[in-house]
Amino acid sequence: MEQPLVSVIIPVYNAKNHIARCIESVCKQTYQNLEILLLNDGSRDVSPEVCRMYADRDSRITLVNKPNSGVSATRNLGLAMAKGEYLQFVDSDDYLAPSATALLVQKALAHDADMVIAHYYRVEYPYGGDPAADEPPRSGPDPAPVVTPLGFLPEGFLDKRGFAENLMAEPASFYYGVMWNKLYRRKIVAEHEIHCSEELTWSEDFLFNLEFIRYAERFYSLASPIYYYVRNPKSICSTKINLHNLVTTKAALFSYYKELYEEMGLYEANKLQIYKYLVASAEA
Repeated sequence: MEQPLVSVIIPVYNAKNHIARCIESVCKQTYQNLEILLLNDGSRDVSPEVCRMYADRDSRITLVNKPNSGVSATRNLGLAMAKGEYLQFVDSDDYLAPSATALLVQKALAHDADMVIAHYYRVEYPYGGDPAADEPPRSGPDPAPVVTPLGFLPEGFLDKRGFAENLMAEPASFYYGVMWNKLYRRKIVAEHEIHCSEELTWSEDFLFNLEFIRYAERFYSLASPIYYYVRNPKSICSTKINLHNLVTTKAALFSYYKELYEEMGLYEANKLQIYKYLVASAEA
């Protein structure tokens, strides 16, 4: 298989309990032609030292240490640095299946896809957190996680209209909203200056995806789960969303949603589903 360069962007912030697992999963991908951008966002723990250890061992890794500015600004730095034909995003507390990148690139090349979207695994631990995280000590072995495959689209190619129409079935889902279960053609991001909003405290992934969909034409749905999303009760989505933030952010995003569907001539037919986004809760 042809191996175009893939830029893997990994923001890191106080991830000492997870970052080694994350980096290992990327370095051990069966797909080899990777540019791995480890972006340390002002961590105050040993994350920078762990990242440096891996950067010294693998020439594909570029480590950047920067003052803390948040995940969106950090991803934007990665976008500015990336040189790959394709972009892939990984969160530092999650990890990839061994063939994740290979499967994504294979489908992108076979179908000339601008975006490949994949099913993923949700990983939940019985005590509400990853045993790698800081928790009160427990007696006995660590409990086995509950791993659930998730995703909506069946395997296959979709044009822009088909992808947009399918999105309407789950207008607020993690599956469509996040960046980590997708492969993006970097040329589209660069030419249209698509970036992550640094004003939003959550759902910035979703805004990025709406902007990308605006300019993309060809999509492929990969039904094989390729990403392990570790559900974290201490994450921003779990701890910092209150009613005011929810309403304010969704109202800001709604205009982008509506404008995109108006451009495609799909707004009137899907108006009720688009309004459903305002009241729907994201499922992960």
